Amino acid sequence: QVQLVESGGGLVQPGGSLRLSCAASGRAFSSYVMGWFRQAPGKVREFVAGVSRSGIITQYADSVKGRFTISRDNAKNTVDLQMNSLKSEDTAVYYCAAETAGFVATTAASYDYWGLGTPVTVSS
Repeated sequence: QVQLVESGGGLVQPGGSLRLSCAASGRAFSSYVMGWFRQAPGKVREFVAGVSRSGIITQYADSVKGRFTISRDNAKNTVDLQMNSLKSEDTAVYYCAAETAGFVATTAASYDYWGLGTPVTVSS
């Protein structure tokens, strides 16, 4: 089992940047594929980005490609999401998730463990 704690959310103006971080504790972090999801008010939780166990393979939602970057540090048990050129539609609660299936899944149901989320608000 793994425990996940997100940090780094906040209020940012359109065009600005934020870096989210997820700290993991528990079973070997490097055995999990990691993902970031987000959920805006009244909407379903959606995939944002995912990274393989080694960190070599990454996948992004079309809506964030070229703006967001996911990375992991298996020595520090962390996975980060660098968010640039933020837009109002990026406003949501962002969740870190871990899955054991071994591939970078894009559906929330594929992930086994979740953090409590960190809110991101993009507004002027």
